[in-house]
Amino acid sequence: MIKNAMTKKVLVLGIDGMDPDLTKAHLAEGIMPNLEKLIAKGAAREDLHMLGSHPTITPPMWTTLATGAHPYTHGITDFWRQNPEKLDTYGYNLDSTLCAAEQIWNVTAEAGLKTLVFHWPGSSWPPTSENPNLMVVDGTNPEGVNMGNAQVDTEYIAVCSNELISTTFKKGVGESNMMCVVTDLEEKKGSDFDMGEFMHFMGTAPEIRRVSVPREGPSVMGARTFDLSLAPIKEASGWGIEVPGNAKETSILFSKGLVRRPALVLANEQGEYDTVVLYKSKKADEPLAVLKKDEFVQDVIDEAIKKDVKYTVNRNMKLIDIEPDGSKIRIWISAGTDITDDRVWWPQSLFNDVTSNVGYPQPVSNLGAEDAKLIQCMQENWWKTCKWYADAINYIIDSKDVDVIFSHMHNIDAQEHMFLDCCKENTPGPLPTEHYMNCLRDISKQADYYIGRFLHLLDKDWTIILTSDHGLSVLPIEGNPLATTDIDTTYMLKWGFTALKKDENGKYLPEIDWANTKAIKTRMNEIYINLKGKYPTGCVDPADKWELEEEIITKLYEYKHPKTGKRMISLAVRNKDAVHMGLGGAECGDIIFWTADDYTSQHGGGLSTTIGLSNTSQSPIFVAAGSGIKEGFKTTRVIREIDVAPTVSALLGVRMPRECEGAPVYQIFVEEM
Repeated sequence: MIKNAMTKKVLVLGIDGMDPDLTKAHLAEGIMPNLEKLIAKGAAREDLHMLGSHPTITPPMWTTLATGAHPYTHGITDFWRQNPEKLDTYGYNLDSTLCAAEQIWNVTAEAGLKTLVFHWPGSSWPPTSENPNLMVVDGTNPEGVNMGNAQVDTEYIAVCSNELISTTFKKGVGESNMMCVVTDLEEKKGSDFDMGEFMHFMGTAPEIRRVSVPREGPSVMGARTFDLSLAPIKEASGWGIEVPGNAKETSILFSKGLVRRPALVLANEQGEYDTVVLYKSKKADEPLAVLKKDEFVQDVIDEAIKKDVKYTVNRNMKLIDIEPDGSKIRIWISAGTDITDDRVWWPQSLFNDVTSNVGYPQPVSNLGAEDAKLIQCMQENWWKTCKWYADAINYIIDSKDVDVIFSHMHNIDAQEHMFLDCCKENTPGPLPTEHYMNCLRDISKQADYYIGRFLHLLDKDWTIILTSDHGLSVLPIEGNPLATTDIDTTYMLKWGFTALKKDENGKYLPEIDWANTKAIKTRMNEIYINLKGKYPTGCVDPADKWELEEEIITKLYEYKHPKTGKRMISLAVRNKDAVHMGLGGAECGDIIFWTADDYTSQHGGGLSTTIGLSNTSQSPIFVAAGSGIKEGFKTTRVIREIDVAPTVSALLGVRMPRECEGAPVYQIFVEEM
């Protein structure tokens, strides 16, 4: 029986990667006053923990939060979806049509409540209900609104110097500190695969193969290369506007070199060069952007080209280095996103309404690990993103009289992935450990600002639920090749379960030798048996499957770290047994395993209860406050991710999602159930 509603308005404030342990540490330092207010006005566990489901990966966990069902039930079991016929191939898994469970926002819309789903990266796009009460903004990617569909240019660095001779665009050659100009950089050869297009056109996009040759140690997310625009600096000439006598000029390339913009390099009254003014052409009267040293410039509107199509895009920029004599310059340039792309807004009219009154969605930033100035650019850009999200959601609340909101912000996860492994003592890094620890504090301040932008709703009888999908942990020991999304050809090859083809010199090729491959490890933590009759490549007799699984599981438990001698796997089970962990079934492998706390990835490979160094964990967070919630209350209840959707249902007095497996966190309600 549906009880009367305890509240009329609910905001689910999702912040990806928000870790209760790190949050508690920063609360104790007094740098999260808005969250402190929310906790004081509401209810939570003393440790702020929520018990996460598995795997601790964005799409399955946000789908779990939205449906109240485990991945075993809703079918989104990883970031990637395994191809049922090709074991070395998988595709994107943020398509809502792949979800086998009902989403809570369809329930609230059906109940007559105006509902907004704002960038929820778990089975929200495309909308699975045509109810006019439902509004959906994106959901095709975790990082930012319109980043999956509207991105025309990627983030990169422009380096200009009087030592350079020609203007060129180099792909994938940049290192973190490029103030030292190198002229013989070689471009990295890679595929023309476009993740932005893939994230939007999920049904028709090509699938991904990630077969790599054996390697030692983990991949480090922060150690990234990026594109570079390289151009000489020389005396200014041929301009259609009057320029100072000491002005210099240079060029910046956009759209991977397809668009060139001239720029003046100007000195201040003291004769020191500190400004770069960007123009569409030397004949233009007005500049595109005026870049002062160390000043963040937002929404530079310009033309961009991609696959012979012209777009109008917005970018953010910052002049991060300029020599006093104007001889060298370094400019950070954000991704460029099409300011007219409304494809992932439902209804589409909402796009023009929001952008006309709030501004354009902000392109997000993912550079920064080895360079303090690039980290600062990344963080400044995320501040702008947090502000735009808060402005947009509050505008929709006020203008559309919204009753229920399910929202997601990715600032914590995106930034921490860039440098989290550097946040441990006695670990040599490009910057001092304390610098990275302060970066964590700055990110928490960002999140606190974002939370604070919605506290006024508590005075308007809203209920706010703060939650996350997982936390991120600082690893005591560097991770292992099994704790990645790649197809492992290191240990599975060594153990004799996977085979690779070789070239004429006997070197391994990134190509599976299926005739001699009994099983492969693919996606985050799953192993598939190459079974006859199930796969075209199959070579294992079904009668031998049980014993082969036993052999693989035994090898996993024997897998020890070469330095510590300790086991690197915490749990390994057959598909049928994984249901205890919320996994298993047709969308999972034959064996599912979890890596031990000290040897896992920042999140994803281990159990949701994984603990790391520097006050970090992989647990998600839960705090609720407002109408219907006890004030200043601490519960001992184990709150699970599957409990969020039914808690929303109970508060609003609507039915539970059809496949819901969780239960309302009734202990925190004012009204007894």
